[in-house]
Amino acid sequence: MQKSYFILALIISTIGYSQNNAFKAGENLTFTASYNMSGVLTELAQVNMVTSEVKTSKATLLRLKCTATTYSKWDSFFKIRDLYESYVSPTSVRPYLYKRDIYEGGYSKFVQYKYSHSNGTVASLIKKKKKSGGTYDQNKTLNISSNTKDIVSTIYYLRTLDLKNYSVGSSKTLTVLFDNKPTEVVFNYLGKESISTNIGSQTCYKLSISIKNSNVLKGNNDNILWLTADENKIPVYAKFKVAVGNGELKIKSATGLKN
Repeated sequence: MQKSYFILALIISTIGYSQNNAFKAGENLTFTASYNMSGVLTELAQVNMVTSEVKTSKATLLRLKCTATTYSKWDSFFKIRDLYESYVSPTSVRPYLYKRDIYEGGYSKFVQYKYSHSNGTVASLIKKKKKSGGTYDQNKTLNISSNTKDIVSTIYYLRTLDLKNYSVGSSKTLTVLFDNKPTEVVFNYLGKESISTNIGSQTCYKLSISIKNSNVLKGNNDNILWLTADENKIPVYAKFKVAVGNGELKIKSATGLKN
């Protein structure tokens, strides 16, 4: 099983500026994550997306926290304890700080980005474990474009877009910074579709996902995200296909919604 697919399955692209009328502090979304094992989709983990307010000396930010945790019965097979979080403007969802702290099947890694939008740079810190023991720290200053985001802020920013005015076939691209590498992720708007979910029947915006110059995601329209076609634009279902198999995320519960 390749790393981080439960979170990467939600990566999509956005472009332009939009005000956030879709979510607020106190929102809690819970998902079940399944992976195809021997031809059977099996629930392996739980994914949580939680928002909270954080006050600094200069501003009030939203903390967007995403965690992925395998159920205890699967820990011996492939234990996952992942944390992804982004601290953003509550209105524009512009990121100021990003952290990724993961443990996946014995592999661990810490990544931190500090954004300096006025300079067009990110101060990056990556920590990895050495085979000989201890950690290896890598510090870099990265140049970024004005619309560059991390994974978490990208997911939430999508929800602020006025998708009801998108036409079928519309395609947008955004640069997402992952492991210090700028990655061009593209989404295509496929229209609306009604699906059954654990929070009821939902009419959704349907988006396909692809990554330019990458073999991470496979297939044609095999990586799809469904967002509720209302003011909240909740991600309620996602399916993905990678080189070693396929999986899906399904909404389990949604509380603290803004609308």
